[in-house]
This record gives sequence, structure tokens and C-alpha cells, in this order.
Amino acid sequence: MAVNGKGTGVRLHKTVVLVGMMGAGKTAVGREIARRIAVPFLDSDEEIQRAANMTIAEIFARDGEGFFRRREAEVIARLMRERRGILSVGGGAFLNADTRALISKLGVSVWLRADLELLWSRVKGKSTRPLLRTEDPRATLAALMDAREPHYALADLVVDARPGYAIGDMAAKVLETLATRSDVLEGYGG
Repeated sequence: MAVNGKGTGVRLHKTVVLVGMMGAGKTAVGREIARRIAVPFLDSDEEIQRAANMTIAEIFARDGEGFFRRREAEVIARLMRERRGILSVGGGAFLNADTRALISKLGVSVWLRADLELLWSRVKGKSTRPLLRTEDPRATLAALMDAREPHYALADLVVDARPGYAIGDMAAKVLETLATRSDVLEGYGG
């Protein structure tokens, strides 16, 4: 069953799951896409934080990354089954083979691909990134990219982020890409 974007003439047939590294813009771009086509925006990190009444960093500190990743997979599965919309997931979520399979079955994945310099410019100095709380956070980010990109490359669609793109520009590029798939998005005219 498709979700009709109220007053937009757009029909979203599958949940669009935005994947990629921290700093790629999944949440900001996802919100803008959802606004433009008038469908729900969902964020797995926000859902996890709301349920735990803790920040992601606090969950990592208290329970560890393994615990967090298990809860993340459960939340993504629930969101995929309950509502159709634009879903932003944490940077590590797409590494889980079961999560990738579920996304492939129920939705479509879009990798927001960005280079290291762009990502670093967006995440440096932020204390909300528990995986970057290391001696050399830039090197950690580079290592995470190297480890994760082969998984992100399994996404259904890829949209490249550019330093000059504003959030609206990136949202437009994602929507243009989604519009090439009538099984995902119908009626989007730009």
C-alpha cells in the first residue's frame, strides 16, 4: 500500500532508507525529502533515544556498541513494518546483514556517499559521535569509512554529496534518483 503525499500527487510505494557515514546528512536530508513529498520522516537514532531516555553516546557508554546495534536492528525492523516514509538510520546500521535484507525486502536503500574531507568538516568537534571519541578522531573516521563503504556499496541507489550542496540540493538529487524507480516513487516532478 502506497503512502500518498498530501496534496503533492506523489505516491511512495516503499520506505526509503537513507544510509551512509555519520555526517553524510541522512537526518537533515531525510527531513527535507519527507517535507517536500509530504510523507512521514522516521529516524532510528531518535526512536532509540526516546525509548531509552538516553542519548546514543550514553547508551554506548553504559551498555556498549553491541547492545546498541541489537536495539538498532529491532527498532529499524519495527519502523519498516509499521510506517512507510523516509527513514534515516545510524551509520553502522547497514552493516548488519539481517537489517540489509529487511530493507531490501520492504524498502529501498539510498547511500548518501560523501568523501572523507566533507564528512570530517561536518563531524569534527562534535561530542555526539561516540565512535569518534579517540586519540585521533579523523583517522578513526577514515578507518570507519574503509570498513563500512563495502557494505554501503550494496545499497540499491547512490547519491553523491558535494561540499557545495545545501540540504535542499541534496534532497532534490535524492528525489530525482528515486523518481527513476516507479516501484518506489510515483508522481514526483521536481
